[in-house]
Amino acid sequence: MTVAVVLFTSDLRLHDHPPLRAALAAADEVVPLFVRDPGVHAAGFDAPNRKAFLVDCLTDLDASLRRRGGRLVVRAGPAAREVCAVAAECRATEVHMAAGVTGYAHRREERLRKELSDRGVALRVHDNVITAVAPGTVTPTGSNHYAVFTPYFRQWAKESLRTSLPVPRTVRVPDAVRSEPVPSREGVRGLSPGLPTGGETAGRGRFSRWSRAGLAQYEERRDDMAGDVTSRLSPYLHFGSLSPVELILRARAHGGPGADAFVRQLCWRDFHHQVLAARPAASVEDYRTRHDRWRTEEEASEDITAWRDGRTGYPIVDAAMRQLRHEGWMHNRARLLVASFLTKTLYVDWRIGARHFLDLLVDGDIVNNQLNWQWVAGTGTATRPHRVLNPVVQGKRFDPQGAYVRRWVPELADVDDRTVHEPWRLPADERAGLDYPAPLIDLADGLARFKHARGRD
Repeated sequence: MTVAVVLFTSDLRLHDHPPLRAALAAADEVVPLFVRDPGVHAAGFDAPNRKAFLVDCLTDLDASLRRRGGRLVVRAGPAAREVCAVAAECRATEVHMAAGVTGYAHRREERLRKELSDRGVALRVHDNVITAVAPGTVTPTGSNHYAVFTPYFRQWAKESLRTSLPVPRTVRVPDAVRSEPVPSREGVRGLSPGLPTGGETAGRGRFSRWSRAGLAQYEERRDDMAGDVTSRLSPYLHFGSLSPVELILRARAHGGPGADAFVRQLCWRDFHHQVLAARPAASVEDYRTRHDRWRTEEEASEDITAWRDGRTGYPIVDAAMRQLRHEGWMHNRARLLVASFLTKTLYVDWRIGARHFLDLLVDGDIVNNQLNWQWVAGTGTATRPHRVLNPVVQGKRFDPQGAYVRRWVPELADVDDRTVHEPWRLPADERAGLDYPAPLIDLADGLARFKHARGRD
């Protein structure tokens, strides 16, 4: 009886799962394994919202495996130690896993390869599981990665994707392999009240519902902050509960401008993965330095606290920051606005904002979070690194009736459409009745400081 192990990491699903299908083809029995690695905690990757969402994913994965005659094996400890222990217990000859791009993922893979090899066990690493196109597949002449999105997208769109794989009908797991209980949400503290339910079942259901109506509207309405017609699939993609390959194929089959725009957003994920795979230090260092002398936590503590709490006096910024705290998620347009406000209007180090996002975002992803922050801060891959987003102008454009602001900033519920984005323009007696702060900084002053810092005044 031959046995293989499948190590699940950021690919917590059964549909379209190449490592699992390869293991089932190679062996009579398969051990689906998830390791609760303390290194994840040490690296700060398991913030409460993501920990709870992960629990949902594992519970759902275990239930799906049990419906197919299997089960999820859960172990706790360093990944290499636990994988080797499981392989020894079941006499596995192969371990299959998805390729990652972060420094942490690379170190885990290197350690696994060495320790498994010492024990005569082969490690099979599969590309195109976490991304649709593997980093390094699409490269320009003379470089190991694309530094600008549009030319990358042109080449990426020409790539032939692999076929989406069906869910296996049966998964036979050796009886003798011990497992810890699948963890539960009990005991996870500090959760956002509006946190969504995680797992493949929830993710597939969300995509099916959204694709029936939202996909067709996506190109036209994706920046409508109050309309909220975006897919909200980013947490499921982050944990691998949904396959990017399958989503792209299904969107292309649907067709239309909305599907094209949605596929383009999925390409941004792959773009950032290929950047970080080539430049892993970009998770903590400027991809392209502008020689900024950012204000630090100590220098700008009051401004940073106001930004985190949604009390900057700029309604669209405050609404977005409150949505983040309540849902563990934020509209994409809102992410751009609050990041621009922190880095360019307040001139605060982008790493401070990126850390706050990672503390709360259920889709908090080292790859996309860090590189999106750098894109806005002008230290990343943006072709307009000095662009500053005006929160008043942006609010009027993407929330013209102020519905998004009123939803998250109830202090402004009774302010009319003309002044909801500029409450400081209200008559003095009306302003006095609002429990809402005055603007933290004059936008012209913030812009002047930023231009001076970048040497563009």
